[in-house]
Amino acid sequence: KMTRKSAINFYSQVKNQTTLEGATPHKLILMLFNGAQERLATAKGHMQRGEIEAKSSRIDAAIKIIEGLRNTLDFQNGGEISENLDSLYEYMLLRLVQANMKNDPEIIDEVLVLIREVAAGWSSIKDQVGG
Repeated sequence: KMTRKSAINFYSQVKNQTTLEGATPHKLILMLFNGAQERLATAKGHMQRGEIEAKSSRIDAAIKIIEGLRNTLDFQNGGEISENLDSLYEYMLLRLVQANMKNDPEIIDEVLVLIREVAAGWSSIKDQVGG
């Protein structure tokens, strides 16, 4: 028997798979940015409600996404931009570990601002990357 929660999870999986199959590389990166933002917003809510395990799980998921974004950097062709993004992603990862340890929602807000700025920059170069 499918519960409401399992139905929602199934829908999300199907929707995500369908979206991924039709996505350009540019769109996939934007989806990663969006996924990190969603997980951090959820983590902040868990943090504010004292739901430590759920908070840690969402922060860990965001960390994995940011690590994935970091792994997509092309240092050979990206030059200084890739180096700067690498440093920024490293900083975000450090701050998220601190946010998790300190239960500090302000650090999550700081990382969310940074992700939004990078995502906006990425979104603006769509035509240059064939997206």
